[in-house]
Amino acid sequence: MPVAIAISVASLLAALPARAESERAISIATEGASPPWDGTDGNGKLYGYDVDVGRELCHRMKLECAFVAQDWDGIIPALLVGKYDVIMSGMAITEKRKQQIAFSIPYASGFNQFIVRKELGLDAADTREKVNLSTIGDREQATIERLRSALGGKAIGVLRSSNSEAVVKQLLGDVVTIRSYDSLDNLKLDLTAGRVDGGLADYFTWRDFLEAPGGSVAMFFGPELNGGLWGPGVGAGMRKDDTELLTKLNAALDAATKDGTIKALSLKWFKTDISPAVSK
Repeated sequence: MPVAIAISVASLLAALPARAESERAISIATEGASPPWDGTDGNGKLYGYDVDVGRELCHRMKLECAFVAQDWDGIIPALLVGKYDVIMSGMAITEKRKQQIAFSIPYASGFNQFIVRKELGLDAADTREKVNLSTIGDREQATIERLRSALGGKAIGVLRSSNSEAVVKQLLGDVVTIRSYDSLDNLKLDLTAGRVDGGLADYFTWRDFLEAPGGSVAMFFGPELNGGLWGPGVGAGMRKDDTELLTKLNAALDAATKDGTIKALSLKWFKTDISPAVSK
């Protein structure tokens, strides 16, 4: 009997690490200020595409997960010091960020666009044109020159430490005044109040803003921009040494993409399909 009990106890102890890993609780950071990617409701609850995708992936990985709000300009540093385990906040997968953190496979694609105040009287005829900044030819360069001419002398707002900030500096830094904001909410307030002439950010974030009462003063301007500093799409960010979590998350994300769940969530929040291409 003592031997049998000892064996049972040993077996139980041997099983504990695997059980603990399967029930690991993780925390996921999102900005909570860029709907429909992520927002915060009147009760302080986080919502949006990033949140729904994150919860779906946690369900598939059989992990408990909790979402926490984090200002954008500190979102990577706080991950690196262990404040949370994952970033899901409409974050583009870029080579610069990959020097600091690891990324999942993409869970969204998309594009960025300028908006400007209507009172400027600018012609917005290029809004359906597409410019991939990874492959700039004569046509794309001509479009960029039109942007530079039209926006020259204007004040353009961007989210601090974002790729949009870097793109405006790259394309227009010598012809516009760049104003960097700690949140898109504050950028939107200044646009509405006329303290800034326009801004560059994710198209879907702007679309929600323009459809709201405060956004009636502005309109889309210029081409749809992607590629370049924005990379291949939006992914979840993790610490580089968290390889087991990355493997599990990629497997869950691949399955959710293949069975149409990611597409369904995309349609729910964006009213269009921005899910990544199905992997083979």
